[in-house]
Amino acid sequence: MEIEVKLRLPNKASHQKLLQLLSPFHITTHHQHNTFFDGTGSQLSSRGAVLRLRFYEQTDIPKCFICLKAKAVITNGVSRVEEDEEEVDPSIGYACLEDPGKLINVDSRVLGRVKEEFGANGFKGLGGFRTVRSVYEWNGVKLEVDEVKYEFGDLYEVECENVEPEKVKGMIETFFKENGIEYSESLMSKFAIFRAGKLPS
Repeated sequence: MEIEVKLRLPNKASHQKLLQLLSPFHITTHHQHNTFFDGTGSQLSSRGAVLRLRFYEQTDIPKCFICLKAKAVITNGVSRVEEDEEEVDPSIGYACLEDPGKLINVDSRVLGRVKEEFGANGFKGLGGFRTVRSVYEWNGVKLEVDEVKYEFGDLYEVECENVEPEKVKGMIETFFKENGIEYSESLMSKFAIFRAGKLPS
């Protein structure tokens, strides 16, 4: 179970202001390409699950992770989702990006689960989006500040994975209020927004 605080920033100005405030705590920045898949018979989506390939690009050593997410719930700015992830060879990932049908033959624990538990015997691509993720070590927690690039617009979000989400959410909200950072609680996952085809109002 992945438990994350998710807070949305209203615009690029708030995002840039936050990056400046957090700059002393910066660790790294990731350029992610996220692409999603379903069974050819919608076996995953019909049961509230999704399969994702995430590529880490613009880095010396490209990486690719395959991830199964299921039963996602966001309440009061806290996301809870069942997640199973493993690393795969990026060349295999890119081959599956070009031809989703190749996923069926990939030697992967996660894909084994997808085939066995969901009965997927073929795959189709759903598309995806890119994310620039700035990572910070701040007050004993890891903050991830995302700039999400959809075809229909950009979204700005702050995430923090923690086993005490309510406590951490309070810390972040206090920091935002003290520094005049506008925010709201995220109501939808990035994937749900992508599937909706428009930014939340």
